[in-house]
Amino acid sequence: MERRDLVKVLGLAATLPVLSGCEKPPLETPAPPTRGPAGTPSDPDLLRPAAGWEKVLTQPELATLSVLCDVIIPADERSPSASQVGVPDFINEWASAPYEYQRGGLVRLRGGLAWLDAEAGRRFDKAFAALAEGERNQIAEDICYAPRARPEFQAAAQFFDFVRDLTATGFYTTTEGMKDLQYIGNVALPKYDGPPAEVLKHLGLTS
Repeated sequence: MERRDLVKVLGLAATLPVLSGCEKPPLETPAPPTRGPAGTPSDPDLLRPAAGWEKVLTQPELATLSVLCDVIIPADERSPSASQVGVPDFINEWASAPYEYQRGGLVRLRGGLAWLDAEAGRRFDKAFAALAEGERNQIAEDICYAPRARPEFQAAAQFFDFVRDLTATGFYTTTEGMKDLQYIGNVALPKYDGPPAEVLKHLGLTS
């Protein structure tokens, strides 16, 4: 064996004890992260869902609300009415949430529903939910547009705006509402041909 090869072998032998002492210890399995109780509003248990809070609107209030929602979004040839897709239940759940903003909204909602019944009783001697369509529309016409509402109807007009926003939110996030908007998102396309030519031209990506 040549001297160069002998030195190489001796050097390698000298490093073996050192290398054997550098072996990494076996990895320990990390403990799972701690978490709060599942099923809370901030950490819902999606496998075992439970109601986050008790709904607080009464049946008479829900009856009045359902009719008002259908005045705002009635059924037509393209889609069902707001109440038919569960919008009153959505508003009830929203207004029942135990948060400061929703508590204020609940007071506003209940006050407006009470006003509708009082106004229906004053004009027609009936509850709002019992009115005929034309009678309901008479009241709605006075409060459906705040800039045009008379001073005595300003508070009721603001209530109508509030419920209209909630009704539209609830309705147009349902499958039926999205179809009414002709929204086709969240649907797989069988074939994608790329952006339309007019879009590319508008963005300056083509001549």
